[in-house]
Amino acid sequence: MTNSFLRAALILGLLSAIGPFAIDMYLPALPSIGQSLDASIGAVQASLMAFFIALGVGQLIYGPVSDQVGRKPPLYFGLALFAIGSVGCALAPDIHTLVVMRFVQGLGACACTVVPRAVVRDLYTGADALRLMSMLMLVFSVSPILAPLAGSLLIEWQGWRSAFWFMLVIGLLGLVLMATRMSETRPPEQRAASSWGQAFRGYATLLRDRHFLGLVFIGSFGIASFFAYLANSSFVLIDHYGLTPRQYSIVFAANAASFIGMSQLTGRLGRRFGLKPMVRVASHGYAGIMALLLAFFLLGGEALPVLLALLFVGYGFLGLIIPTTAILALEDHGPIAGTASALMGTLQFATGASVMAVVGLFVDGTALPMVAGIAGSALMSWLLVRGTLKR
Repeated sequence: MTNSFLRAALILGLLSAIGPFAIDMYLPALPSIGQSLDASIGAVQASLMAFFIALGVGQLIYGPVSDQVGRKPPLYFGLALFAIGSVGCALAPDIHTLVVMRFVQGLGACACTVVPRAVVRDLYTGADALRLMSMLMLVFSVSPILAPLAGSLLIEWQGWRSAFWFMLVIGLLGLVLMATRMSETRPPEQRAASSWGQAFRGYATLLRDRHFLGLVFIGSFGIASFFAYLANSSFVLIDHYGLTPRQYSIVFAANAASFIGMSQLTGRLGRRFGLKPMVRVASHGYAGIMALLLAFFLLGGEALPVLLALLFVGYGFLGLIIPTTAILALEDHGPIAGTASALMGTLQFATGASVMAVVGLFVDGTALPMVAGIAGSALMSWLLVRGTLKR
């Protein structure tokens, strides 16, 4: 394994982690934000949804722009915007301002979501791309494992606003890292062949590609199941089950570790069994576990250990699905990798935001609405696998 390969994994992983870090770090603060700003659960969740919507919409712009001007300029702009949004969130006097500034913050963070995927496609394809993607996710795993714990400690010490000041520091560090350690991977001759007209034609081509869309939505509903957990888990586990913010962060980190740990096996399992068979088996396991969890709650179960154990196992299966479907979806679209990555990200976040909104309509303080959203998304992903990845 070359030094350049490891450096690419480290830099791309850290940049990709900025957006999730901005999500995961303030999850333990959601109940206290509601109390501090006198906002309802739905209003506080809107700040999370605004971030997701911005992540989705912004990618439609960042992807084609990165094809036309190179990968680094959109990252510079996005990180600067993320820093501005972080300051706005830290100073927000009310929930409405917080929602708006989270949208601005999300518009900046989405550059770090779409561009690194395109860089992976610039550098490698096939098994090598999957190996780099899995290593990228290993670095990326720092966020969901450490961010909630760091957030809970900061919130206990300095209040919820301190989390956003810390995000500002992370954004500025990302700017320095990219400026000093990352090389441009989009050659000038390839940029010259890119244009907005080509981007629109690329979007039209991709939207007619049923195989691409099938793979994208397999991952989209997988991600949506995790979004349902993100939006509701702090209220369910802290308010309903009585966990402290620090205990909640440990539980969240355990599920993230399951997802990331299994994602590290994708390269090895993919080479041995093939990428498509691996996704088929993983989707069966994920849907089966989440259906079992839903049945348990529909029958009146409430035991916290059962909820945590089945989520831990289920998110392990999900760790095999999401990175693999992303590689499969981009495999045949190298010339428009930025555009394809952007459309994939937009559809994924739009799906996740939609599921979050539907689950939010049924929030009642218990775990059942959250579990139903997770299980329903897992079932949709499984059905799409059956239709898209036929033997």
